[in-house]
Amino acid sequence: MYISLTQKRLANLAANVIYEALNTYHARYKGITQRAKLRFKNRDWQNMRRDTAERLSLYREAVDQIEARIKYLLLGRAQNKRIWELIKAIYSELIAGNDDWELAETFFNSITRRIFATVGVDINIEFVKTDFDSPPNHISEPVFRAYHGQVSTAEAMTRIFNDCPLMVPFQNMARDAGRVAAKIDNHLRDQGLSAPIDRIEMVRSVFYRGMGAYLIGRFYIKSRLIPLGVALLNQADGVKVDAVLLTEDDVSILFSFTRSYFHVVVDRPYDLIHFLRSILPRKRIAELYIAIGFPKHGKTEIYRELLDHLTVCHADRFDIAPGKPGMVMIVFNMPGYDLVFKLIRDRFEEPKNTTRREVIDKYDLVFRHDRAGRLVDAQSFEHLKFDACCFSEPLLTELKQAAADTVRIEDENIIVKHAYVERRVTPLDIFLEQAEESEACSIVIDWGNTIKDLAVSNIFPGDILLKNFGVTRHGRVVFYDYDELCPLTSCNIRKLPESTGYDDEMASEPWFYVDDNDVFPEEFRRFLGLTESLREVFLEYHSDLFEVDFWLQAQKAIQAGELPHIYPYADHCRLEHK
Repeated sequence: MYISLTQKRLANLAANVIYEALNTYHARYKGITQRAKLRFKNRDWQNMRRDTAERLSLYREAVDQIEARIKYLLLGRAQNKRIWELIKAIYSELIAGNDDWELAETFFNSITRRIFATVGVDINIEFVKTDFDSPPNHISEPVFRAYHGQVSTAEAMTRIFNDCPLMVPFQNMARDAGRVAAKIDNHLRDQGLSAPIDRIEMVRSVFYRGMGAYLIGRFYIKSRLIPLGVALLNQADGVKVDAVLLTEDDVSILFSFTRSYFHVVVDRPYDLIHFLRSILPRKRIAELYIAIGFPKHGKTEIYRELLDHLTVCHADRFDIAPGKPGMVMIVFNMPGYDLVFKLIRDRFEEPKNTTRREVIDKYDLVFRHDRAGRLVDAQSFEHLKFDACCFSEPLLTELKQAAADTVRIEDENIIVKHAYVERRVTPLDIFLEQAEESEACSIVIDWGNTIKDLAVSNIFPGDILLKNFGVTRHGRVVFYDYDELCPLTSCNIRKLPESTGYDDEMASEPWFYVDDNDVFPEEFRRFLGLTESLREVFLEYHSDLFEVDFWLQAQKAIQAGELPHIYPYADHCRLEHK
């Protein structure tokens, strides 16, 4: 039907079809995001979780649909790069009026990379760099509200709460405004400052996630900028302030790469990202886009940043990451870069009994699951291309020997078929070897908390070895080895059968039948790998992890539909912490 159309006419049709698909996707995305306000109002946590899962699936569905439409529209010319160059130019003009143009560019890239299976990048048919260095249009109002005037901190907070579009009343607004004000004023005194605050700026939109709602802002006093996060909970008798976050570290943990993505309605994400960057200057832009619910564009920013890093840092080379080598994944990174790359090995040595497909499914599970502040977010990349000189000889040897199905060398280039990219953390075993005793004790206690947080959020890590956990720069323990991970509800929690005698206990194999999903908590003691003193600390705080009852109770709570609220901030931020 379209075979007689000129290339320019065909390109115009295709660009408009893609633009229509983009707007349809964004309308569906925004509709789900807007529902968070209603979920919070009604304390409808189960549907909030369903919305989160539904929103995560939208992007792939949209790209699948538009790929089929474009291939049908272009017929035999779907691989014609000249037509795609024209499509890109026309599409760039179409999105120039969009407030979310950067997301629109990423959407286009997803389509061309799917159709061409592009290796590396192709500047002619992809937005390798954005076409717009600054917003292409003006917006009617800023992303934040400003509060000026020489008023008390309590009065300023009352104004902020009154402007908050929550749809549900506070239990006691005056009380909470006073508590927040006291927290802020005490913090200022600790910093050698004193009220009144010169100016407060609060993001107009509320940030929703799980059972919480968050007001995010900043305030200025005597030329100092101080971040401000207010955590809200909706209880049976109304909303109350649970915590106040007043440091970069505390707000950074709220926006951590181990958390699920926020539901926040914003017309121009660019403005919100730059506001957040002002209070979180050490967060990369990619992480902020991901945190507010745009992981695909976060991937675009990661790749752009990586290309810039490789251009500037000629001496920084990929090498095998520190720590014990994984039996399933090859992990490598650049010493001067805080991201790690993970490739699935061609073959897995015993006792690993899994497949490549199963490993990928585990990473997909983590992407869709509530990460509870304990699972590292992993972004999946395909068809990466690097100069071979960027790789150390030991790493090249390892890739050739153990990942030939994933990596190939072509014209002095390294082509990586598939990789996961994560934030680098310090492996827990290495951290404990280097830490002072008091710090090691705190980390070991948090390691137990990590296992418990995962359990109540329906995740069983499988392997609880130290090397499978890491420590973030904020001193939080997280889990990053997913090949044995599974839902806790799929586990058969069992007590160890009693032996019939000495021969049973000394046997190299169990004297009883063990199914694939059987879990014996009593055996966890054998795998702690701690020094005697740290082992005693762990047992003091977490001996219940070795009992069948803890795991059975966690399973029952999950099956009953009970959802835990794992606080994404430290106890010292809470208004009523003990």
